Amino acid sequence: MGEAQEEFAAAVLDVVDAIPPGRVMTYGDIAEYLQRGGPRGVGGVMAREGVAVTWWRVVRANGTLPAHLVVDAQEHWHIEGTPLRRGVVDVAAARWWPGSSART
Repeated sequence: MGEAQEEFAAAVLDVVDAIPPGRVMTYGDIAEYLQRGGPRGVGGVMAREGVAVTWWRVVRANGTLPAHLVVDAQEHWHIEGTPLRRGVVDVAAARWWPGSSART
């Protein structure tokens, strides 16, 4: 991995670490916030290195995750009180942006 890729990965993981319990960002939100990488780039970082962070707080735009992650994620979402609709994250209710206040 090149230096630019390592810096991007570190930036993605820093953003994920900042997401409060019960809140989420989409892959696209993180790319938009960082102004680089795109949703697939963020997804690649999460696939390679996401186990080290609160990965269940990063979801697709429709509130889902890859099928192999859903069962574990649902447990975290329940514990944290993440807003759900029909078993997936209600992104409109749970979305967070760095610098915004955490949901109480």
